[in-house]
Amino acid sequence: MIRLARNYGSKAVKQDFHLLPDFKLKCGLEIHTQLSTQNKLFSHSTNDPFASANVPNFHTSFFDVALPGTQPNLNLEAVLFAVKLAVALKSEVNLSSQFDRKHYFYGDQPLGYQITQHYNPLAKGGSIELTKALDGIDQEHIKIDIMQLQIEQDTGKSIYRESEHVSLIDLNRSNVPLIEMVTLPNFTDLKQIRSFIKKYQNLVRHLGISTGDLETGAMRVDVNMSINDYCRVELKNLPNTSSIMNAVKFEYKRQVDIIRRGDADELLSTPETRGWTGSSTVKLRSKETTIDYRYMPDPEIPLIELSPDVVAGVKTSLPVLPDEILRRLMSKPYFLSLKDAKILTVNGNGRDQQYTQSELLTFYLDTFEEYLAHVKEDINPKLPTNWIIHELLGNLNRLQFPLSKALQTLTPSKFAELLVLIHEGTLSKASGKLLLFHILEGAKGSIDLLPVDLSALIDNFELNAIQDVDPEELKKICSDILSQLNDPKLLEGIITGKKKNSLKFLVGQGMRLSQGRVKPQLFEQTFKKLLKITW
Repeated sequence: MIRLARNYGSKAVKQDFHLLPDFKLKCGLEIHTQLSTQNKLFSHSTNDPFASANVPNFHTSFFDVALPGTQPNLNLEAVLFAVKLAVALKSEVNLSSQFDRKHYFYGDQPLGYQITQHYNPLAKGGSIELTKALDGIDQEHIKIDIMQLQIEQDTGKSIYRESEHVSLIDLNRSNVPLIEMVTLPNFTDLKQIRSFIKKYQNLVRHLGISTGDLETGAMRVDVNMSINDYCRVELKNLPNTSSIMNAVKFEYKRQVDIIRRGDADELLSTPETRGWTGSSTVKLRSKETTIDYRYMPDPEIPLIELSPDVVAGVKTSLPVLPDEILRRLMSKPYFLSLKDAKILTVNGNGRDQQYTQSELLTFYLDTFEEYLAHVKEDINPKLPTNWIIHELLGNLNRLQFPLSKALQTLTPSKFAELLVLIHEGTLSKASGKLLLFHILEGAKGSIDLLPVDLSALIDNFELNAIQDVDPEELKKICSDILSQLNDPKLLEGIITGKKKNSLKFLVGQGMRLSQGRVKPQLFEQTFKKLLKITW
C-alpha cells in the first residue's frame, strides 16, 4: 500500500487521468441524505443541522441518548418527505414497509443498533435520466436505475482529539432522519457520477426535503466500484465531490495496476471496504472481517401503512421538476442559455445566497410576463435575463440584501417598468444600473418599504436619455476626448481595425462625460466619422 500511495498521490490522480479501453469501470452509489424535518425521526428533539457547531449534545432527548426504557415515536413528516422523493424518482412506493434493527456497537450509536429498513424498505425501483444536453455527459442520454429507498436514523458524531488522546461523543446528530438511496451499478465514467450527484443534490433541495450539503454531512456518498467485473470495492469517508472524484480515480489506477501485475485473482477476489485519506484509499475491512449485523424486525415500531390516496396526493402536489423547468426556460419565449437557466433552477446551499431558488425563478417569470405585456415589438428576451441574473443578483450580493426584502420595493411590475424604459431608450443602460443600485441601497436602509416611483426618481436625478442630441455638441465632446488621448498606438489600432474593441473605450469616455444620457451608438457613429473609420 505504501508504494501505491506514493505512485498515485492526489496530485498524480488529478493529472492525465483517463479511463482505459481494456479496463472497464462499473460503479454504483449509496447516498445518505439527512431530511430537513422539524423534529428527529423517533423523538421530539429539534432537528437542527447546525447544532453540532454550537452546543454539543444540546438537541437530544432520552431516546436519542438511549436511556433505558425509552421507546421510539415515529415522525410522520419524515415518511412524507421520503414518499415525495420516491414519487419524484418514479419509484414504486411500498404501502406496507417496516423498520429493522441493524446491530452493532460504537460510541456514537448508544442504542447498540441502528433503526433502518433492511427487509421491507419504503420504495424500490425508479431512475434518474442523465442527458448530454442538460447534464454535460458524453452520451446522448443514459438511465441510472434506483435499487431502493429506505428510511433510517443517523448516528451521533465522534470527535477525536489526538493531542489529548480522547474521543468525544456529540449526539446532536443521533436519530436525525435519513433516506438511503442505492443505485444499480450503471455508471461507466466519472462525468456520469459527478452529474448524477449534482442532479440528485438539486432534486432534494428542489423538493424542500434536505439542504443536500456535502460539506456539512447533510448528504454523504459511498461509491461501489469494480474493474472488469472483479469483486466490488466500497469507498467510504468521501466528504465532497472532489474527494469522490479523486478517490475513484485513485482506486481505478490502483486496481488497474493490480490487474496488470497479475495479482487480480488474489487481491480482487473478495469484496472490501476502503476509506479515503485525502490522497489515497486505505483498506478498512474485507469480507472476512465484515460485521454480522444480525438484522431483525424492530418489535417496538409498527408497520408503516400508507393509503394509496396518500401517494396519489403527494404525486398531485409535487412541484414541476428541474429538468422540465430547464427545458421550458431554454425554449420560446425565454430562449435562455443552459448556463443562465441553471442559475434560475439549480439550488445552491442557500447559506451565502440572498434568495431562494423558488423566489428567484418566480420573480424572473413574473417580470418576463410583465415585460412582454408592455413590449409588443422587437422583444429582447436577453434583456430581462441579463438585468435579473447579472445586475440584480450582483447588487443583492454586494449589498448583502435579500431578494425577499427587495421585492417589497422593486416588484416584478416595477422591475419590468425599468426594463421597458431601457428597451425604449428612455433610460440608458448606464443610468439604469445607477438607478437600480440606488433603489436597492435605499431599500436596505429603510424601515418602511413601499413600491418605488421610477418616474419621480428619473426626473429627480435627470436621468432621462437625451432624445435630440445636437450633432455639433456631440462632435465637440468626441473631439475633446480624442485630443486628450495620449496613446498614438491605441488610436492607430482603432483606425486600422487591429484593435476594434478599443473603440468601446472611447465610447465609455463619452458615456461618462454625458452621465449615460446619450446613447452609446451615437458616440460610436461620431467617433467613426471623426477618425474616418471604414471597418
